[in-house]
Amino acid sequence: MSPRGELHHVELWVEDLDTAESSWAWLLDELGYTRFQTWASGQSWLRGATYIVLEASPAARAARHDRLRPGLNHLAFSGGRRTEVDDLVTRAAEHGWSLMFADAHPYAGGPQHYAAYLENADGFEVEIVAADD
Repeated sequence: MSPRGELHHVELWVEDLDTAESSWAWLLDELGYTRFQTWASGQSWLRGATYIVLEASPAARAARHDRLRPGLNHLAFSGGRRTEVDDLVTRAAEHGWSLMFADAHPYAGGPQHYAAYLENADGFEVEIVAADD
């Protein structure tokens, strides 16, 4: 199959690169990404042909990401088996992520959708979706 239409990269602008890196590096490493590039105001992680960039751009207009405003709401990642998703949730708080919708976890997305919804200190949300067991 042609790679046409596949996601090439995502660039996330953050207020403070060190703060963002502390949560994102752990999560991306856990999901099989490897550090790809590093420069003064940013860094990226690569998995296959897709890479994710964190950048503290001086052109950013706001200090904090707001997932409830128009634009990016969240990124969703395949998280492997349910036990692997559960393991990420257990360790997420140690790395700057908090569990969202805890009262409905792990079915906050519906009774047939096993996933974890996590938010970091910068207000970014990720959804970690379990494969059907």
